[in-house]
Amino acid sequence: MANLEAHQVAEARECLHILLEISEMLHTGLDPETLSTCIRLIQCGVNPEALARVVIEIKRSVAEIKKSEEEDVIGRETVEKTRNDY
Repeated sequence: MANLEAHQVAEARECLHILLEISEMLHTGLDPETLSTCIRLIQCGVNPEALARVVIEIKRSVAEIKKSEEEDVIGRETVEKTRNDY
C-alpha cells in the first residue's frame, strides 16, 4: 500500500512538473504554488475558462497597483527635489 501511495505521489509531482514547463513555455507567469492552486481548483470543478479570466484580471490589477505606486514614488521624489532646490 505504501508503495502505491509513493508511486501516486511521484506521478503527481511529475504531472505538476510537466504542467509547470508548459506554463513557462506559454509565459503565463504562474509560479509553482499558484499553478498548483489553479490545478486543485479545476479538479474541484471550477470552470477553467472562468479561472483563467480571473487570473488575468488579478494580474492586470496588480500591474495597475504597481504602476500607481511607482508613479507615487516618482511624484514624491520630484516634490522633494523641488523643495530642496529652493
